[in-house]
Amino acid sequence: MSTVLAITSSALGDASVSDKLVGDALTGLRARDPGLEIIVRDLGRYPVPHLDADSATALRGAEPANPAQAAARALSDQMIAELRAADLILIGAPMYNFGMTSTLKAWFDHVLRAGETFRYSAAGPQGLLEGKRALVIETRGGIYSEGPAQAMDSQEPHLRTLLAFIGVSDVTFIRAEGLAIDADRRASAIEAARRELDRVTAEPLPEAA
Repeated sequence: MSTVLAITSSALGDASVSDKLVGDALTGLRARDPGLEIIVRDLGRYPVPHLDADSATALRGAEPANPAQAAARALSDQMIAELRAADLILIGAPMYNFGMTSTLKAWFDHVLRAGETFRYSAAGPQGLLEGKRALVIETRGGIYSEGPAQAMDSQEPHLRTLLAFIGVSDVTFIRAEGLAIDADRRASAIEAARRELDRVTAEPLPEAA
């Protein structure tokens, strides 16, 4: 049985395009595999705390010295376990001010841990979650995949770097862009993203390492 970890990160709730596209992807995946196990991490409604002195200390390897540090370590352990269980990591990533949401960044801050999801070696950092596949759905008000605004895209390169750092190099990005330009552009971008999701989710999932 395959497992999907679905991560949403929009602050817009039911009005979120990225959340809806993640839902569409899950519907398609479940239609092809009725026994699919789905783990949902909704960072918009239930945000992961941003790092502070206690959580940064606990996540760098020190033994927890107080309840706050113990709680941060336990939350990180839980989210890393979700990652390890997943065959597919499905991420809804709206662009906020040219980058990912701070809630999604906080999730990465909790799961990028030396000795757990990556390690340092003589050859440099090595990801420990190889063999997994990621599908990232990006929603953007403007056009950032090409044209003059491409240089302002701090979202996709950062996401690609973070996933590769933990060993996830098989990453597909699906973009719904120009959502704020006008109603016609918005509708066509969402429909194009849905068609691409139908194609991508038809591919077989890998087995979790």
